[in-house]
Parts: sequence; C-alpha cells; structure tokens
Amino acid sequence: MTLTDTCVHPCPIGDSSIRRMALEARQLGLGGLVAIDTPPGVIEGVRVIRGIIITAQQVKEVIATLRRVPKSDTLVMVNATDPGFVRAVIGLKNVHVLRHVHRAEKYAFDHVAARMASEHGVAVDLDLRPIIYYRGVPRQKVLHRYMDVLALRHRYEFPLTVSTNACSILDMRGPREIRALTSLFGMDDETFQSTVPSVDRLLTPRYPVRVID
Repeated sequence: MTLTDTCVHPCPIGDSSIRRMALEARQLGLGGLVAIDTPPGVIEGVRVIRGIIITAQQVKEVIATLRRVPKSDTLVMVNATDPGFVRAVIGLKNVHVLRHVHRAEKYAFDHVAARMASEHGVAVDLDLRPIIYYRGVPRQKVLHRYMDVLALRHRYEFPLTVSTNACSILDMRGPREIRALTSLFGMDDETFQSTVPSVDRLLTPRYPVRVID
C-alpha cells in the first residue's frame, strides 16, 4: 500500500526542507506528499505533488485565485467556512479538496454538500493534526465531526483524503500510525484503503464539473 499525505508544509511555512520531509516520508513508508507551494517532482524516491490552500471568505476570492493556479499538476484545497460558501466552492472547476471541515460551522458540510461533493468528485480532507495535538473536549469535537463526515461518506461515496498538516518532520506520521488515528473516529479498513489512490483520481477527475463565472 502506497499512502500519500495530502498536506505538508515545508520551508518557509514549516521548519523542514522539502528534501528532509521527503526523506522522512520514505523512511516512514509513505509514497507521496502533497507539499504546499512546492514545485512537483520526485525527491528521495518520494513523489511530491504541488498543493495550494485557498483561505477566503467569499467565493469570488476563490475564483480569482483559481485563475492563477497551474491546472494540470496542482492539488487545490479550499478551507470550509459556512454552508453557502461550501456548496459554492464544491461546484467550482479545479477545486479538488475541501479541508478544515472540523473548523467550519457545524452544518457547513451537510447532506446537500455531501451529494454535491460526490457528483463533482471533490474530496473532504480529514486533518489528523488536531487529533494528535488537541486534548479533552476540543479533540472530542473533532472526532465527532469526522464521524459525521464518515456517515455522510458511506451514503454518498464522495472522495476522502487524509493529511497530517505537518509543519516539521516531527509532525509526520507513517501509514500504520495514520491508520491507527483514523480508527479513532471509526474509519474502517475498506474506507481507509479507498483514500490511498484518491490524489491521482482528484487530479484526473472523471466527474462532471460546472463553472461559476
């Protein structure tokens, strides 16, 4: 099994170079990294995919950013906010991943958004960083939010990705640890296995998309 960590932050955002992160990924048993604002390539035997994160409050800001993004080799992720924003960005061409669902409004990702994500091939990212570092009630809230996402996924079968959101090699985790963390919110083996090739599927979508001008 070759697992891709769908979001890491090399220098200058993080404190580790992409080469050092790729070496750590290889030693951990990862096959790929989606590295934010980093040119794509193969480093230390690990596939590096360029990713960008769009943090915006209005859909028009997302559209303006998308016009400047290289289309063929960049995984585009958008941070979730409120229900209207989420539904709008899911329908945009070249948006691949909706992330930070655990930080969004409680019902920002609901049945309507889940059905749209399935129709448009947009993945929901399950960020493991809060599960690793949060404690007490905040951690439980994230676990419950991810359980809700999985319940919707079982019904609508939209793609999933899993990321560590690592800013350092100390934050990175291997497949076995990642699998153990996903089991905390009830992800079964079949669902976990289905996240493995999801990045390639997202970059070459087989789903219809619509453009909002």
